[in-house]
Amino acid sequence: MKLLKNIEEINKLIKTSNGIFIMGHRFIDLDALAASIAMQEYVKVKNKKSTIIINDIRFEKGVKKVLDKIINEYSISRSSKIKNKINKDSLLIIVDTNKEYLLQDKTLLSLFNKVIVIDHHDPNEQSIKKGLVIIDPESSSTCEMITALFDKEKIEITKNVATLLLSGIVLDTNNFVIRSTNETFRTSYLLTKAGAEPQQVQFLLKQDLKNYVARQRVITNVKQYKNMLITAGKSSIRYRREDLARIADTLIQFDKIEASFVIGRLENHNIGISARSLGNINVGKVLENLNGGGDNNEAGALIENSRIKDVEKELMNIIKSLN
Repeated sequence: MKLLKNIEEINKLIKTSNGIFIMGHRFIDLDALAASIAMQEYVKVKNKKSTIIINDIRFEKGVKKVLDKIINEYSISRSSKIKNKINKDSLLIIVDTNKEYLLQDKTLLSLFNKVIVIDHHDPNEQSIKKGLVIIDPESSSTCEMITALFDKEKIEITKNVATLLLSGIVLDTNNFVIRSTNETFRTSYLLTKAGAEPQQVQFLLKQDLKNYVARQRVITNVKQYKNMLITAGKSSIRYRREDLARIADTLIQFDKIEASFVIGRLENHNIGISARSLGNINVGKVLENLNGGGDNNEAGALIENSRIKDVEKELMNIIKSLN
């Protein structure tokens, strides 16, 4: 794992920094949140203080449950409150994304001389090139990567953090359906051994019944093109990003299906697309044509000032043009 080959450099950057900040992607999920919390614990073991930057206002259910529980246990702040604390010796640790435009606050990157990127998503021409960039597409999740860091350094993982890290892995692998390797299962074993509670993981991932029913209705509109499924929600209904992602996760499980694309109007009136793949179809490349991106396994896009039927038509044309 590339991360383990860079432990010495990571520790050197942490040791020589004055002010450490941790930031994930916008619309933070359990993988990004758990990775941020775990890195704050790691920095603490190195006798340094850090602050997690979260600007999101609305959260998916599992993330909100975690934040409500740990809000007083960890240093978490909005970027507007920490900008005056950044100096030439400050360090920014980016987790669960390698794209500047996806950061909680993309304007912060230019303020730091020292940067570490820890991520598992495929890189592309939009990837961050500043600082120590560690990207491991073979890992199931950023949580898997950071667990390996704790294991290599022989640092104890608390029961609560182990549970959060396991929840991030379960989320990103869709209950071990995609991206799961021998290392993924070994990591899950290590976290369970450290006290991670599978029942608590399921609690964090529990779904809202109303949202579940709404998602099932979207599935009834599914269209198939070769080994891909495409569906769209009603334009009169507002969906959450995580709803679109869960529908895409469901569709990818059907027999002989390699990729799924789900379109829906979001709460901010823009149109969102969530895509999933078993790896043979690069959905990230597909959605780059719609100003989105991602990697072989998962991707997303955000389209402004458009209609669902127009986006669906354009997406279908892009898919049909694939070799």
